[in-house]
Amino acid sequence: MEHRKADHIEMAFLSQIKEAQHDGRFHYEPLLNPHPGTDSLILEFLGKKLQVPIWVSSMTGGTYAARKINTNLAKACHDFGMGMGLGSCRVLLEDNSHLADFDVRRIIGDNLPLYANLGISQLEQILLKKEIHKVHDLIDKLGADGIIIHVNPLQEWFQPGGDRIKAAPLETIRRLLDDIKFPVIVKEVGQGMGPASLRALMRLPLAAIEFAAFGGTNFSRMELMRGESSLQDTYAPLTQVGENATDMVSYVNDILAEEKNIQCRQIIISGGIASFLDGYYLMKKIRTKAVFGQASGFLRHAKEGYEDLHRYVNDNINGLRMANSYLTIKQM
Repeated sequence: MEHRKADHIEMAFLSQIKEAQHDGRFHYEPLLNPHPGTDSLILEFLGKKLQVPIWVSSMTGGTYAARKINTNLAKACHDFGMGMGLGSCRVLLEDNSHLADFDVRRIIGDNLPLYANLGISQLEQILLKKEIHKVHDLIDKLGADGIIIHVNPLQEWFQPGGDRIKAAPLETIRRLLDDIKFPVIVKEVGQGMGPASLRALMRLPLAAIEFAAFGGTNFSRMELMRGESSLQDTYAPLTQVGENATDMVSYVNDILAEEKNIQCRQIIISGGIASFLDGYYLMKKIRTKAVFGQASGFLRHAKEGYEDLHRYVNDNINGLRMANSYLTIKQM
């Protein structure tokens, strides 16, 4: 105790919080609950039972480094009961040389959601060539529950050698849903979606929508940085537009209040989710079933090794339990 009190004296000035640092989204209620134990955070999502409302968002594949990362992520999903979206599985459409980078079903187990991932341009080409069997084969070889479609027109436009999308992505998604029976999730890649796009998707029989909102990893900017330096300044403004997760939650709530023919009511809130507190806040704000997802946060720790990743996930889950015990959101 003497050492702790001495620390208090030394840190008294360093630990002061300025008003500008105040998080005004919450009411703090310290009297109503004890410290949390291993309080249940279980919810049913995508037809399976998650132990915690956290989703490992799609990241990477097709390289040796991705194998280690995806293995660590899948192990964390198994150990903590999270769902997982794989990175783009395009390289598996023609051969299995990179299958080991993605083949994590045996690690994550059968009781948690695992989704393959293809871009809208690949699906457009598959449908044009009447090769939908390739998507079925991909899901079978990975033991996936379904597929994530990433919709990325800006990324493809900026990507050196990127594909050109010939049809409106919404039409391609509709055609795919007519041809397949397995669950489909649709996501963006770092710039989110406006209310008209969300409304159109929520009218479809999708398993879920993932925001991938503005504020996190931006794949359009990433591809622009990889391209010709002469174009970077010219096109940079396009990488700075988008919808953040807070606004997208508001759009979804408005759509749910206005629309009668909504078919998709499950949301993965991702993009700019810097901490468990962001996830907690937005899950409380949205008026439908939701989990929150992270990509770069998990990636940073998965690269270091499983012990580091395990600690990160465990700390975030404990933070969620603390938020559940002591915080309520302000209605704004």
